[in-house]
Amino acid sequence: MREEQGDIWKYAGSAVVVLTTNGSLTRSWQAVPGCGVTKQAVDRYPWLSEKLGMLIQIHGNHVFDLGGCLASFPVEETAWSQPDLRIIARSAKELRAVADAAGWQQVIVPRPGCGGGGLLWKDVGPLLEPWFDDRFTVITNS
Repeated sequence: MREEQGDIWKYAGSAVVVLTTNGSLTRSWQAVPGCGVTKQAVDRYPWLSEKLGMLIQIHGNHVFDLGGCLASFPVEETAWSQPDLRIIARSAKELRAVADAAGWQQVIVPRPGCGGGGLLWKDVGPLLEPWFDDRFTVITNS
């Protein structure tokens, strides 16, 4: 696992960009984006809320290859709950499995739960280390 500072969107289209998500759906079955990188992604990719919502509705709150070099990474149960370290650890394991199966060579991940979620990197980083090899870059805003 590598770490760097910068803009996650400079990797759009050239690496898989991971979006921290939750399991909430609107009445029309669209995913609730929350804030941060996922809100930015919904603004960039209008199809995203509908696709993620469909996957959550069918399979539950898990990591998904969303297409378009995007992947989901659940950090909390709902858009109104706090990030959960157990969900983050499960998502790290799932993301590694999806990356292996898809053959992804470069995966860019924001610090899960550490922005608007308020978690500390010192608590989250160790949960990712067992699963994230050198294909994974954890990025923080510059």
